Amino acid sequence: MSSLSATTADDRLAEEFVAFSVQSGVLRFGEFKTKAGRQSPYFFNSGLFDDGAKLGRLAEFYARRLLASGVGFDMLFGPAYKGITLAACTAVALAALGRNVPFCHNRKEAKDHGEGGMMVGAPLKGRVVIVDDVITDGASKRESVEMIRAAGAQPVAVLIAMDRMERGGADDNLSPHSAVEGFQREYGLPVLAIATLADLMGYLRSADDPQLGAHLSRVAAYRERYGV
Repeated sequence: MSSLSATTADDRLAEEFVAFSVQSGVLRFGEFKTKAGRQSPYFFNSGLFDDGAKLGRLAEFYARRLLASGVGFDMLFGPAYKGITLAACTAVALAALGRNVPFCHNRKEAKDHGEGGMMVGAPLKGRVVIVDDVITDGASKRESVEMIRAAGAQPVAVLIAMDRMERGGADDNLSPHSAVEGFQREYGLPVLAIATLADLMGYLRSADDPQLGAHLSRVAAYRERYGV
């Protein structure tokens, strides 16, 4: 696939994903307070992919994005807690697409009985893709990288649903980089997002529903203030 056709395919996948997220009630518009205390005009809550049909469709998007990236990988890793479900369902979707790979996840606390330890599932080895919903401050992904390396495996990418393209820090001292950019600069690993804030704005710009389109100016203003 040429770079142009790959970009077109990624754009189409992102557009489909944003539409699916809105229709599922996962991506909402209004007034929402973020973890950083900001008033955001939109909110992406992956916890609302909360039934079998939505979760199955979500997994297809993850699998398609990963396969389209061209990143070589041997297994998936899901950081506790949201990443556990996401890695598992992505592994199922990959198998349905002809790519059967193992997966594992960590515990928040080590067990001292049964199989014990911090890890559940397949042994960490080879090239590992970390699967999660978003990168906010990057803490769980940094922890995942260290766990994977400590096991002698190689982290090769992080796969997420939505990149908010948002800078961290206080309003009077904003970072020059987004959380995703900061993570990539620190670890030298690509972050593969199914969709980004730019894709969300493109969806609103072309929306047939005037009520949806009306949110564009507020989202654009938020990106102007906090985005990269």
